[in-house]
Amino acid sequence: MASPSPLSDLIDPGAATVAPRPAVRMTDIRHRFDDLIAVDDVSLDVSPGEVVCLLGPSGCGKTTLLRIAAGLEDVQHGRVQLDGDLVAEAGRRGVPPEKRSVGLMFQDSALFPHLTVLENVVFGLGSLPLADRGRRGHELLEQLRMGQYAHAYPHVLSGGQQQRVALARALAPAPRLMLLDEPFSALDARLRDQIRDDTLHALKSSGAGTLLVTHDPEEAMFMADRIAIMRDGRILQIGHPVDLYCRPADPFVVTFFGDVNRFEGVVERGEVLTPVGRVEATGLQDGTLAQVLVRPEALRVVVVGEPGTHDRTHVIMSRLLGRTSLTHLCVHDDSGREYHLHSRMPGVFLPEENQPVELHLDRSQIFVFPAGA
Repeated sequence: MASPSPLSDLIDPGAATVAPRPAVRMTDIRHRFDDLIAVDDVSLDVSPGEVVCLLGPSGCGKTTLLRIAAGLEDVQHGRVQLDGDLVAEAGRRGVPPEKRSVGLMFQDSALFPHLTVLENVVFGLGSLPLADRGRRGHELLEQLRMGQYAHAYPHVLSGGQQQRVALARALAPAPRLMLLDEPFSALDARLRDQIRDDTLHALKSSGAGTLLVTHDPEEAMFMADRIAIMRDGRILQIGHPVDLYCRPADPFVVTFFGDVNRFEGVVERGEVLTPVGRVEATGLQDGTLAQVLVRPEALRVVVVGEPGTHDRTHVIMSRLLGRTSLTHLCVHDDSGREYHLHSRMPGVFLPEENQPVELHLDRSQIFVFPAGA
């Protein structure tokens, strides 16, 4: 009698692990308002537990895409799936927003003024027994450090506190997908940082997929597992924050994350000559007119000599911006032509006016594209 096969022999080594279905999958979405194309052929997935930020300037289509996912706009072209279920498709009546298991949070907290904080949070839990509703509401309020305000009314709360309550209300029904549209933009900078942190912890604890709209690059980098940067209704690039910052696929992606020093030059022997030295032009043929984008943090300033009148690279002005210092520079190239550039240095770095300096390059923060791209 043959001995039983070990368990390992019964497992197909080629069997793939089944990936969880996306919390939302938007496929070939196009949307227009009269003659304006607001969203142009966008496809996007958000996985359970993942935070994806739609980042871009006003009018690029971010909010329209969010409203389509929520069911607040009909699908004109393409389709929307939630957790693998088709909820909207062009030419067919979609599932209403209230039946999509979607949590919504906007810039305006839109709390009911006649209800207490706890009553606002549990408003959408009518199908649960009263005790379970209260338990769920108190858990979320405690998590968001609002437990002591359970029986207060919205008018006594600060803007940040109201946003915490709005987040608790959106999370209370345990939605598959959370949709947030500029939820922190009305808050002052100091409060905004704390609310972002609390919100991120709450979203990750919930396990819901999250689609967040913002025009703030720093907010996107703090909140997002992946960022989709949009322009004119299209996604230019999507990836992890470090990918977009360090490996941008388009000049717009570079400039959207902050100011740059910009030069043009012709590619010769795989390089472009700039006022700060030669830089590689990978992928561009010799003779191509190229644009070179140099982030201010790519220029490390080293003080040399004494301040005075001269024709060398020197400091025009220095400013402390808190965590970094901004130095305005007058740079001279080999032919004596002057360029005005910016450098960002960590901490307090305030060289005097007319201080001669040398520049050292961080080439990982220099990007070369064809001119006009």
